[in-house]
Amino acid sequence: MSLGDDTGRTRTRLPEASGDPYGGARRNGRSSSRSLVTVVGVVVLLIAAIAFANRGGGDSDAEEGGDSPKAAATASTGEKPVSAGASGIPAGFAHDRQGAESAAANYSVALVSADILKPDRRAEIVRQVFVADKQTSLENRFDKAYSKEFLSTIGLDENGNAAPGETYVSRTMPIGTKVIGYSDTNATVDVWCSGVFGTAGEKTTNPVTSDWFTMTLQLRWADGDWKVDSFAQKDGPAPVPGDDKASTAEEMAKAVQEYGGFTYAR
Repeated sequence: MSLGDDTGRTRTRLPEASGDPYGGARRNGRSSSRSLVTVVGVVVLLIAAIAFANRGGGDSDAEEGGDSPKAAATASTGEKPVSAGASGIPAGFAHDRQGAESAAANYSVALVSADILKPDRRAEIVRQVFVADKQTSLENRFDKAYSKEFLSTIGLDENGNAAPGETYVSRTMPIGTKVIGYSDTNATVDVWCSGVFGTAGEKTTNPVTSDWFTMTLQLRWADGDWKVDSFAQKDGPAPVPGDDKASTAEEMAKAVQEYGGFTYAR
């Protein structure tokens, strides 16, 4: 479901069939020797990562340099962390490139969440995330896009609730951020995301599946914080699917209820 170039959509599509990008390589039935090589390779990478992390220090160019991300982009910087905001959405982002990236990551989580489908919560999210002069128009567009008819097609009632015994899942996890443009008053940030979307239920026709997408957020410094002026999203980049065994609907619903989300900050 798309609201156009400057808004997002709730990702509810079913898994799609596609060709094998590795020329027909089988996902199952790997030899024991290949598995051993894979395990050794993972261990080596973990050791290298730990050694790199223990080197300490940071790359100042990664914090205030060019637009392209640097190797130390996720290093601790000592900047004041974000504070708790209204509606459970973080607020109080630093007035710099790093703060813009943190805002973009956290706002991506809110804009592609299950709560955006609930009329009451949607109004709160819009007021917290968007600049004041865009709130009314965006709220109207969201209401039209996530209409009673649309919600019915994904198994939800007019209030965005799943049927008894089912759990609707829409949770986004930012993988990384990239500053496309920055000034003291405006910033454009790409947020690469993964997520799980669908309905956990024994009879659902919209099962929970994973997805990869990139959100581009146009931010504006307003009222002492970074706020969203507009946003868009596109598919990918997506990795080759792994060999993970799909969980049952009960396991998925339990995981969503028991595992909380995170606040994202540089």
